Amino acid sequence: MNQVVEGLAPQRVDAVRRPRLDWPLRRVIGAALVASLVLLALLGNLVIPGDPLEQHLYRALQGANAVGATDAGEMITSAPLGYDHLGRSLYHRLVAALGLSLSIAAGAVILAAFSGISLGLLAAGRGGWAERLLSLVSDSLLALPGLLLVLMVSVILPSTPLALWLGLSLVLWVEFFRLARATGRSVLASPGVEASRLLGFGAWYRFRHHLWPEMAPVMMTAMAFGMANALMAIAALGFVHVGIPEPTPELGTMMVELLPYWREAPFALLTPVLVTFLLLLGLLLMSGSKARTSTAADTLEGARP
Repeated sequence: MNQVVEGLAPQRVDAVRRPRLDWPLRRVIGAALVASLVLLALLGNLVIPGDPLEQHLYRALQGANAVGATDAGEMITSAPLGYDHLGRSLYHRLVAALGLSLSIAAGAVILAAFSGISLGLLAAGRGGWAERLLSLVSDSLLALPGLLLVLMVSVILPSTPLALWLGLSLVLWVEFFRLARATGRSVLASPGVEASRLLGFGAWYRFRHHLWPEMAPVMMTAMAFGMANALMAIAALGFVHVGIPEPTPELGTMMVELLPYWREAPFALLTPVLVTFLLLLGLLLMSGSKARTSTAADTLEGARP
């Protein structure tokens, strides 16, 4: 074993088990959809400035309004998508709702991924009582319905966005933990990790050059699924009036507000539905990535001096 380790230059060790990501057409389409909606959330209010809470009751459920148009001598802001039942600009409410939902979902996924991967690798590396304890905690959380756990956190914390972020993180971290533990257990026992350990490389080096390349494809897929699940949970809670309180714009709240007016203004109701559908579709298309992990022959070839 030592002879093999001595023959491995550090740069050759880097090449061991490096997966190669494929970008099929459906993943490109999904990424384009998500990127377009993220840009709308980030730049929408800069392109067409406006207030999502500003009301013009005499324009309730009316169509698009031109830039700088006047009505009864009053200057009103542009509303490219028309107005809702309270005379608020659908475009600006949609931009604000997208930004809020994406911020909460992305924050929850980042916290869940960091916690789940860290604890999963700790369980895989330590084993014994640490793995049994962490597995017991994750299995116990799996027994609770996700939305119920989010609602319990919402009762404790006064801020609804903070409660949604923390509650969704508690729900999502379990999946990252289980994936990281399963992947880390096999990778940590591989000859490449053993060689790095004998060469004196630290834990960060082993994670960066051995663990993460193996974990990245499945973790990226889990992140896309996690984002989709978090967005659906936020919209579902808003739809039943237990999520983001009114009048703050949120996709689920916008749907339930406009539902009684579907005959008078069907386009107004379809706007948040269509945006939610395209966002979830993009995330699900992105999650279908494939990664070709290096074979044993590739590993030996990359490790050969």
